[in-house]
Amino acid sequence: MINNGKGGGNTITGLNFEKETDILELLRSKKGYTVKDGIIYYNEKEVAKSFKKNALYKFLESKKVDYKKILSKKLLPDEAIYVIINNTLFIIEVKFQKVAGSVDEKLQTCDFKRKQYAKLMAPLNIEVEYIYILSDWFRHASYKDVCDYIISVGCQYYFKYLPLQKLGLPVHL
Repeated sequence: MINNGKGGGNTITGLNFEKETDILELLRSKKGYTVKDGIIYYNEKEVAKSFKKNALYKFLESKKVDYKKILSKKLLPDEAIYVIINNTLFIIEVKFQKVAGSVDEKLQTCDFKRKQYAKLMAPLNIEVEYIYILSDWFRHASYKDVCDYIISVGCQYYFKYLPLQKLGLPVHL
């Protein structure tokens, strides 16, 4: 179940998550990174843009893309990071559980959502990747099938960690 679901990770080359972790706060804590008004800088050079929830739709509107002509319903990402150098929008969903619940089924929706986001970004020729950051709760054997499914449909997951290189963001060693 660890296939593409790496955990723990190296604190230098990635972001370590805990419950209620904000990706932008984690980036600000990394050497060389600053964040201002949703723009992510590395050594004072713009490398990415962050869009939480409705901010993604404001970005689309600024590019003259009307989501209502593409999707029948808005999707609101926990975090969407557009990495300029690889022209990719990373949808990052953070799921932390301590007991069984509704998140169980939400994990099974990644294929549909990734395809919806891909349709949404197609007019801008922006690629889409869909990544879950999961708590250790999801390491339990009862989640093996769901984790295998996530990988089988082209989505990804990591346990409490997100490698910056996976996003194409610079790493300061």
